[in-house]
Amino acid sequence: MKIFVAKLAFRTTAADLRAYFEQFGEVSDCKVIMDHETGRSKCYGFVEMPNDAEAYRAIVETDDMDFQGSVLQVKKSRPQKK
Repeated sequence: MKIFVAKLAFRTTAADLRAYFEQFGEVSDCKVIMDHETGRSKCYGFVEMPNDAEAYRAIVETDDMDFQGSVLQVKKSRPQKK
């Protein structure tokens, strides 16, 4: 399952995000979206977890929680509309 994570701190790296979500289970991919012009974080990212039960638990337990000084918004990612 792909999870959308918003309101990340500017300093949060993909490695930080992966380590945080690995407490709930296996993380197959993790990325923080960066602004190509400035090189700074856009303060959101995605975490992919192959086990849906672990992913749902991660969403419930991390949504509205403080991580690195920022209160996260976490939900199941929706496919992009084209």
